[in-house]
Amino acid sequence: MLGERIPLRRVKTMRKALSGKNMLNNFLKEHAYRLSQISFRGSNLTSHPLRNIKDLVYLANITIGTPPQEFQVFLDTGSSDLWVPSDFCTSPACSKHVRFRHLQSSTFRLTSKTFSITYGSGRIKGVVAHDTVRIGDLVSTDQPFSLSMAEYGLEHIPFDGILGLNYPNVSSSGAIPIFDKLKNQGAISEPVFAFYLSKDEQEGSVVMFGGVDHRYYKGKLNWVPLIQAGNWIIHMDSISIERKVIACSGGCVAFVDIGTAFIEGPKPLVDNMQKLIRAKPWRSKHYVSCSAVNTLPSITFTINGINYPVPGRAYILKDSRRRCYSTFKEIPLSPTTEFWMLGDVFLRLYFSVFDRGNDRIGLARAV
Repeated sequence: MLGERIPLRRVKTMRKALSGKNMLNNFLKEHAYRLSQISFRGSNLTSHPLRNIKDLVYLANITIGTPPQEFQVFLDTGSSDLWVPSDFCTSPACSKHVRFRHLQSSTFRLTSKTFSITYGSGRIKGVVAHDTVRIGDLVSTDQPFSLSMAEYGLEHIPFDGILGLNYPNVSSSGAIPIFDKLKNQGAISEPVFAFYLSKDEQEGSVVMFGGVDHRYYKGKLNWVPLIQAGNWIIHMDSISIERKVIACSGGCVAFVDIGTAFIEGPKPLVDNMQKLIRAKPWRSKHYVSCSAVNTLPSITFTINGINYPVPGRAYILKDSRRRCYSTFKEIPLSPTTEFWMLGDVFLRLYFSVFDRGNDRIGLARAV
């Protein structure tokens, strides 16, 4: 059942500037709740043990080309494109990462299509190509992917590229995402993927494709319908401390994002949250006394009528000098709708299932 080990490496948080164009359209028009269950019994589940380092971001080993060339990519539910640097890229950022040598692959095919993506921390541009891509024992032949020819502002990000797991309509290049291609080729029996993120740098983080391994969570999966098919965005009821609502008071929008390390929200509400947990600003972070972590209140996120508490020990991390800092961060953009990003701090506590077949997300208490 368990596939190959995909080692992960520590990365600084990549702050994505998400385009708000279609994301928040009709955000109040919720989908009717779908009762159909995924038939996990007998499904062809591919599960990869992952290694968690520093509780930050998750990198997976994939290969591209024939013979295979290995890359460290960042798994991301906030984007849909797969890209790695091209051998032709001369930007300083590319020279610090593994570049794809297309002349050495017998299955490589170039297209005339170009692409560009802007992130909060930089931008890339390049061309779309096709080749064989492998994630563990999953193989996508003639997979469209992007080769960056120029990268700006990404010199200090220690991963080669990104593998997006969002819907096809979010793709910057217009290429079919690898998850859809694997599904269409029959490599994945159910249109589902799931994440178990281990805590405190322990071994055991897992990404699974094609089904769910029930050993990774307790109780039942609570299904939350997406606001609209096409993005991993859900409706959240409220955020509270000790039964007092402190944010999202009239309901709000939440993006469930493996590609975000922390929990991010609007600046005034995050500032108030920092005050309530007595976190003091210093440089780019808000710090608390490490001796006070166990006395900090739980912050409860209520989603679809169910409470998901996040205790102090989960929302406080230690920096390189072993000082304790808050993982609540100001969101890098300010849409008109109150908008939160539930990143790895939340998803370490709650096992997450991304169900493309029913346009919903399943959450359950992680083991």
